[in-house]
This record gives sequence, structure tokens and C-alpha cells, in this order.
Amino acid sequence: MRRSICLAVLVALVTGSALAQPAPTAGRLAIALNADIRSLEPGVNRDTNTDTVVHQLFEGLVAYKTDLDVGPALAESWTLTNDGRTYSFKLRPALFHNGKPVTSAEIKWSWDRLNQSSAWTCRPVFNGQSGAKVVSVETPDPQTIVFNLDRASAIFLKQLANIQCHVLAMHPESVDAEGKWTKPIGSGPLKLREWRRAEYILLDRFEAYRGSTAPANGFSGARDMKVDQVIFQVIPDTSAREAALVTGAVDILHDIEPEQMSAMKQRGMRVLSTPGLGWSTLLMQTDDPLLSNVKIRQAVAHAIDIKQIAEARTLGMAPANASAVSSSTAFYNEGFAAWPAYDPARAKALLKEAGYKGEPLRIQTNRQYQAMYQNSVMIEQMLTEAGFSVKLDVIDWATQLSNYLNGRFQMQSFGFSGRFDPALMYAAFVGDKTKFKTAQYGEPAAVELLGQLDTTNDPAVRGKLFAALHAKVQADVPIVGLYFAPIIEAVHPRIEGYVSWPANRPITWGVSKR
Repeated sequence: MRRSICLAVLVALVTGSALAQPAPTAGRLAIALNADIRSLEPGVNRDTNTDTVVHQLFEGLVAYKTDLDVGPALAESWTLTNDGRTYSFKLRPALFHNGKPVTSAEIKWSWDRLNQSSAWTCRPVFNGQSGAKVVSVETPDPQTIVFNLDRASAIFLKQLANIQCHVLAMHPESVDAEGKWTKPIGSGPLKLREWRRAEYILLDRFEAYRGSTAPANGFSGARDMKVDQVIFQVIPDTSAREAALVTGAVDILHDIEPEQMSAMKQRGMRVLSTPGLGWSTLLMQTDDPLLSNVKIRQAVAHAIDIKQIAEARTLGMAPANASAVSSSTAFYNEGFAAWPAYDPARAKALLKEAGYKGEPLRIQTNRQYQAMYQNSVMIEQMLTEAGFSVKLDVIDWATQLSNYLNGRFQMQSFGFSGRFDPALMYAAFVGDKTKFKTAQYGEPAAVELLGQLDTTNDPAVRGKLFAALHAKVQADVPIVGLYFAPIIEAVHPRIEGYVSWPANRPITWGVSKR
């Protein structure tokens, strides 16, 4: 009893007060977030926490399964015609949170709204700038929607399912008469009750939800809720999140650090882990006057011991991986382990060849995501030992993300959230730098290789293209990949049915509370 009281006091002291939340209920599942979400409008101003909540409220035509394949969501089936350029989706019976039926008209409205928004970061992968172009969307009847592409695409379905892209069904009543977003009206198993900024997001079970008849599998299939409410509790401090779980203030700690595992187990919590698809990296702005010199970037690569960083950050749970191809995928082989060897002497020699005169390197980082901060501290030390002058710029996450989206940085300690196909991860940083501010690598041959990945489904061909892309990145070093972080979650023992999966987004359906 005394221990529980002390932990409860710790929560109050660290957060400044007792956790702000509605009156507790036995039918409520509580999940801790390390920061508030950014928006409840799909496709606008997103990050990992935002993805987590948005996908509880909304559904797409298709969704990812735990085996990294694409399965049904709002679409119960689909067919390809016209030499792979036409996708026809048949919708299952479903209702929006306002009680109105989901039809092809609302899905087309949602698509048009996304496609017309300059804030939608996935727009280039659907408008022909980085992949096949959606030339038209047709609604021949209320239960059928047809996407016509300018050419066949090997990854179109994967992009529709892409968790970061938010191609989801919204009801037009989500906006006012002027088209301004006012409230999220989706078709998911949960609907919004209240968003108290910087405190919590409270969701109610949608009683009229009509789920898929396909088995529950990741974000695909049935989404049968076993609790009445889900609350996402914002608790920025790591110690306070731990105390909240142990005292029962929350039920699930999503995405904990490896060093927390032992303490959580000792306190009787259940710890789940699975290989992850989120890639920890060091970004380098190749248009920067200093970093535009490839010898400087190669010196950075030789100065960083990625094996040591991976070991320290994951406690040996994940190997170093400088490639965008996760070892969790079938495409990975030992060739992707090739990378400039850790060699500070070679780094110093390259700096001398490049004429480096001590110009400062500035690495943007943040404390909200401990992995990014701790990676940056280790990188700063390694670069300094190799002869670089380095400065850490520790800023808030919102500012760092905005800088990333607008290319306002020299270097960043960064993490790409999980992509279910290596081509999607490469697409996150390879592209025409004159068009995409988030592109780290704009070398035309690399952009061409990425384009070829969009045109073939042949695994052997795709594997060779991935290998060629990695060879280009290895030579030009526009980015330093570190490791694919394992997914580790701590769950209170009263929770049943909760599972981890590679997407690193909590699944609330099928979860019950004793």
C-alpha cells in the first residue's frame, strides 16, 4: 500500500498535479502518450501519436496486417483491370459516427479534400511526382469506388494502406460551410468525446459500428471493441508514465525504452516486444554549404560507430542497420550490412582532404523522444573525437518536426516511423530536392531506382533495386542509418488481449480489462 501511495505522489509531483482525466470507469482503457497529438484531421499535421489516435476514429479502404501484407478495411474486396491501372473497390456496409451510411461519395470527397491540400505530405506519391498518378476517381454506385492510374503500380495498395498517409473515410459534416475542419466524423469503432489539449483525448465506443467480416489482423479486418471508452493520457515525463502504469492510472505504456523493461517486470507489469520498422537516423542537409561536400559526409559516416549506438540504445535487441531495408523483411541479406567502417583516423584524413577548417556542425534534437536525444549525444561525442566541431541544438519536438518538414536544418537526429515496405522507407528520403523539402537524397540515379520499384512486383527484381539503392546511399552518404528500434510496451496485468505489432501503433479493439 505504501509503495502505491509513493508512486501516486511521484505522478502528481512530476506532472504538476494529479492526472487530469474524467472520472474513472471500469470500462475505460487508458494508454499513455509522451506528448499531445497534433491534429484530428486526417493527413494534416501528423506525427506518430497523431496517427495512433486518428486510426481509432477513421478507416481506410485497405489496411496493413501484422504480416506486412495489405488486407480489407472499408473495402471488403477489390479487383484490378486495365493492365493493372484500374482498382475497383467494393465497400462493406458501414456507418459514420453521425449515423449516416458510408458510400463511395464520401470516400471520394475525402480523397478530393486530401488531394487538394498542400499540407498533405503524401500527395506526391499519388499525383505522379513520386509514383503512379491517380488520374481520376469514379463512383459508379454507392458501394463501388474506382481509382484510375496513369500506369500500373506495385505499391499503390501499400500507399493506400500507409499509416502515415491517412487515406481515410471522412464525412463531409466534419467541416463547416467554408470547408474548415471542425470535428472528426469517421467510421471507426471509436468516436471523439473530448480532446483536452496537452491533457487527454477521450474516445467513446461507437455503438452502431458495423465492422468487417474479415478476421482482426493489425489494422485490417474486424475492430470489435470490448471496452466502453479509450483515453489517451498525455504524460510527458518518463518516470511519471511508469508510475502511472504501476498505480493503475493507465493500462498501457506504449513504446517504452529498453532500459525500462527490467523495472517494469519487477513491478509486476507485462512487457511485450517485437521487431520494429521505425528507423533511427542522422539526417544531413546535402544542400548545406559544408555538407554538400561528399568527403565531409563520408567523414561523418566513418566517425560514427553505428554498432555501438545500436547496442547502447537497444541493449542488444536490434542490430545496427544503415540501410532502409529492415532485417524484418524478406528482402534483407548481409549485403545491406555494408557501410563505411567505423574509423576515426580515416574520418580525419577525409576532413583534411576536404579542406575542413573547423566549421561548426549543428545537430537538431529534442528530449521528448529519448532515442533521438541519446543518439545525438553519442553522435556529438564521436564526431568531436574525429575532429569535427559539433553543437547540439536541443529544441521542442514540434519545432524540430516543422524544421524537418521545411528543410530548415543542417543535421537532425531523427526517426522515421515504420513503413511496411522498404520502397516506402526509401520514398521518405529519396526524391527531387527542388520539389520535396523532406527529401534528403536527390541524386537522379537514386530517384530513378526508386521509380523502378514502383513498376515491378517481382521480388527478385525488387531485391536487386533495393541493393542498388543502398549502394548509392553507401557511396554518397546523404543520411546515416543507425538501427530499426524494437517495439517494447508495458501492460498492466489486468489487461487481456493486447498485442504488439510492427506498425508500432496501439490496437484497442479486442482488448478487455479485468
